Amino acid sequence: MAFTPAFPALLNQIDEHSAMLRHTIATAPDPHATVPSCPDWQLPDLLAHLTVVQRFWTAAVTAGPGFVPIRIRPDTDLSPEQALAASAEATSALLKALREAGPQRPCWTWWQEADAPQDTGAAARHQVQEAAVHAYDAQLAVGTPQPVAPAVAVDGIDEFLALSWGTATDWQHGPARIRLRTDEGPSWLAEITASGPKRLAPDEHPVALELTAPASELLLTLHRRHPPTAVRVTGDDPTLLPHLLIWPRLG
Repeated sequence: MAFTPAFPALLNQIDEHSAMLRHTIATAPDPHATVPSCPDWQLPDLLAHLTVVQRFWTAAVTAGPGFVPIRIRPDTDLSPEQALAASAEATSALLKALREAGPQRPCWTWWQEADAPQDTGAAARHQVQEAAVHAYDAQLAVGTPQPVAPAVAVDGIDEFLALSWGTATDWQHGPARIRLRTDEGPSWLAEITASGPKRLAPDEHPVALELTAPASELLLTLHRRHPPTAVRVTGDDPTLLPHLLIWPRLG
C-alpha cells in the first residue's frame, strides 16, 4: 500500500515544515530552550541540524547516484538572525535541486538495504519527515506541540516501515506479526523475523502486537517522541512493544 504524495506536494511540505520550525525558534520565549526529544540539543542546535541535513541532501541530489557522502559541519558563531537566514537558504537550495532533478532521477541514499526507491522522489519524501518531526521537536521545546498533519503522518508511518524497519537488524524475539492501525483508516501489517520485516497484505487475523492511534500519535511514538502510552496496545504479546520501539536505529 503506497501513500506517497505527488512530488510537488512533497516539496511544499518540506518548505512548510522547515518554515514552521524556523518560526517556532524565532518566536521562542527562551531561544536556548532544551529540546526534550533531543536532550543533548538546545534550539540553536536543532536549527543547525536541519540546515546541515538540507545542505547534505542538496549535495546528494545534485551529484546523483555517484555521490560520495561528505561531512558538512554546522556554521559556528552565527547570530540568531544569521542562523535563521542560513536555514532558509538551505531549504531554498534543497527545493531548487529537487525541482531541477525531478522525482525519478537516481539518487544516493542511506537506505540501500531497504526495499525502497533510490531516487529523488524518495529523498524528497524523507526530507518531509525530517522537517516535520524536527518542527514538532521545536514546538515541544517551547511548550506548544502540535499534531503532525494526518496526510504527512500517514505517509511518514509508511516510510518509517520501509526505511527504519527496512534497515533495522538483530531482531531477537522470534517471528512476530505486527499491525499498525491509524484512527484515520490506513493500516499496515508486517511479519518481523531475524532476517528483517516483510510487509503483508492487511488482514484482520490475530497478531502478536497491534498499535492503534491517530496517525500523528503513531508516527511520533515510532520516532520515540511520544511515550508508548500514546498508542492503544493490543495483541497476543504486548510485551513486544518496548523491543519494537528500540529496534530501529534513529538519527
